[in-house]
Amino acid sequence: MKVLKFGGTSVGSAENIKTLLRLVGEEKQKNSPVVVLSAMSGVTNLLTEMAEMAERGEDYDTHLKAIEAKHFAVIRSLLPAAAQNPVFTRLKIFFNELEDLLQAVSNLKELSLQTKDQILSYGERCSTFMISHIALQQFGDALYVNGADFIKTDSNFGQAKVDTELTEMLINNFYQENKNKVLFVTGFIASNATGRVTTLGRGGSDYTAAVWGAALNAEEIEIWTDVNGMMTADPRMVKKAFSLPELSYTEAMELSYFGAKVIYPPTMIPAFMKKIPIVIKNTFEPDFAGTYIKSDVKSSNLPIKGISSIDHISIINLSGSGMVGKAGFSGRLFSLLSREQINVVLITQSSSEHSITFAVKPTDAAHAIALIKKEFELELDAKKLELPEVENNLAVLAIVGENMKRTPGMSGRLFSALGRNGINVRAIAQGSSEYNISVIISAADLSKAVNAVHDAFFTDLKRTLNIFCLGTGNIGKTLFNQLKEQMPFLAANNDLQVKVAGISNTRKMTFNADGLSLDSWETELADQGEQANLAEFVARMKAMNLPNCVFVDNTAAEAPIEFYQGIFESSISVVTCNKKGNSADFAQYKSFKDTARRFGVDFYYETNVGAGLPIIRTLRELMMSGDKVARIEAILSGTISYIFNNFKGDAGFYETVKEAQELGYTEPDPRDDLNGKDFMRKMLILARDAGYPLEASDVKIDNILPDACLNATSVEDFYSELQANAAYFENLKNTAAKDGKVLRYIGKLEDGNVEISLQMVDDSHPFFMLSGSDNIISFTTDRYKSRPLVVKGPGAGAEVTAAGVFADIINVGTLSN
Repeated sequence: MKVLKFGGTSVGSAENIKTLLRLVGEEKQKNSPVVVLSAMSGVTNLLTEMAEMAERGEDYDTHLKAIEAKHFAVIRSLLPAAAQNPVFTRLKIFFNELEDLLQAVSNLKELSLQTKDQILSYGERCSTFMISHIALQQFGDALYVNGADFIKTDSNFGQAKVDTELTEMLINNFYQENKNKVLFVTGFIASNATGRVTTLGRGGSDYTAAVWGAALNAEEIEIWTDVNGMMTADPRMVKKAFSLPELSYTEAMELSYFGAKVIYPPTMIPAFMKKIPIVIKNTFEPDFAGTYIKSDVKSSNLPIKGISSIDHISIINLSGSGMVGKAGFSGRLFSLLSREQINVVLITQSSSEHSITFAVKPTDAAHAIALIKKEFELELDAKKLELPEVENNLAVLAIVGENMKRTPGMSGRLFSALGRNGINVRAIAQGSSEYNISVIISAADLSKAVNAVHDAFFTDLKRTLNIFCLGTGNIGKTLFNQLKEQMPFLAANNDLQVKVAGISNTRKMTFNADGLSLDSWETELADQGEQANLAEFVARMKAMNLPNCVFVDNTAAEAPIEFYQGIFESSISVVTCNKKGNSADFAQYKSFKDTARRFGVDFYYETNVGAGLPIIRTLRELMMSGDKVARIEAILSGTISYIFNNFKGDAGFYETVKEAQELGYTEPDPRDDLNGKDFMRKMLILARDAGYPLEASDVKIDNILPDACLNATSVEDFYSELQANAAYFENLKNTAAKDGKVLRYIGKLEDGNVEISLQMVDDSHPFFMLSGSDNIISFTTDRYKSRPLVVKGPGAGAEVTAAGVFADIINVGTLSN
């Protein structure tokens, strides 16, 4: 036979009760089960609140009527009229008794634990009596059983301890007399030797099911709830959490102890002692296999089984020289807390024995401090102990699994995931069994931490990057299109999911922690976005506190740069095509690099030089591998490259520049390209990445244009000056052609010096054969001495620049793993 336990949600409405009875009916066809029931959902909370209101002398009548109406509505819905009166009558008696108890509490202004247990017992009694009589109409052999008559405990009201031997005898005797009936048993409640009602604490209905299952040596104990078994993490926090097919008793107890609310740890002890499997099933998806908790668990390839957490915890720090080498100090401390029923969740002690840190419920913290001050008054007065300190607003995160003992690097993976996301660990505990590693962190970081750790351990799932994008011009729009098209490939081949959690331009901004649609982001931004504010955009990104977060700057503006430092300090990576940050003061460049490294995040800016060409990455990898850069030569302006590639034959310089502008290769004022400043920024970034602490003023720039062209008062005047100086440009072209050479505007880094100049090169030079708006760069190094390493390709355009930004984003998601 089986014991079936149904939780509050499963008995919470007429529809749910119909489902429950169908499941019981299916089981009854095999063998009559024992059915353990909780109170209807929300009723226990209402009873607790009513008891406390009565103690304060407040009116609780509204709550009482709500509970009564909740039960009576089910009776009217599920029982025929002829069968309703006996149930109404008995429930009315229960409610009258409850009202008398509450009135007594109100009169005395006192609520003892004994009285509170009696009040709370009516939740299970009412639901179980009601459902047993509905079942009686369907099965004909259902029987209401008051569990308090058979589970005997001590008098520790609120958390009573079961007298196992007596309880099993009473249950067995009763069952033998009624084993052909479907027994509907009240969960949660028991009684002491004098018959006074006691309760079994949090999860008491599960415990009731385990006690009956163990007493009757049941085939298995089924816990029917509203989730698909025990999951790898809380699905309310981790969207990618999934159900576990099976767990050992130890794993399940560890997960439950640290916050997994599906099952309560003491529940498993009676089943564990007799090796009875416990099955967690979903009332609303009964065909789902659920989670089996048992002794003979198959080996698993998962490094951990789950991540559990307690979202509200306080820690108390006790330190002082009086603890060092003092035998029995810890025993004295924790015995004191135990006597006062203060549960210690986690303990850690320094190896010097100079300090002890332990975690308790926030509601127990003040009481614990008072007890410590009283118990250790002499040590505190003698300054052998410091005053105990309490820290609030903390949480516990625990990773659990038997495989941890056999898998190296578990701690490293945990702390790497936390550290990379800027999550500070306040305390650590790991048992010698290595089934569990627990850390205490800020409660505000809990959701981010659980998601980050889940991504780190369950690598078969898609790792998620949350990106916040600034700029929706050509590059931004193209990036979103590329992301949308490439998502299936990333998921299939890189186990990576990229969510755009925020978008802003100069007009509007919008956010969605679950990811904005890449099909309708423009409409969403325009119609639903709020007024753009760069400081607010960055602040909201930080406040959302998402794991694996990346700030993507697709602008060429100065304003975003000032936020980079704070973004790094919030443990958020930065990907940028905006070269102004890296080409300003060297101190700022160095600060960005150092801060990103110090906070364990990435700073990728491949598109600062050569758009999507792998120039920055190539230089970095050459240097990381120990190669020495002797010389770098480059053409890094797509605009200037196009002009000199097409300034040949009969083409005039004026016509070539005009054509470049018409094709969109130049800025509205072509001098912004031809003055060499953008080229200078790129060469400066390369020099700095090559290890030279240069400033912009250190870069020597030879002007392409005569002064008259540069100093023209307008774009029209500039073109007039180009025509007036046509002979100057023709002379350059003809001189080069006469010697079989071509004109190239080349930047060079050598011996820590950077210069950019117009040169004439022959066909032996790697830059001789160049076309269109291509960029080209050659690295002469110790390894590439006789034949330089050359990178060549398109160095401008939305498609290639967006692709470079895309690649940097993916590198955050993959290289950091």
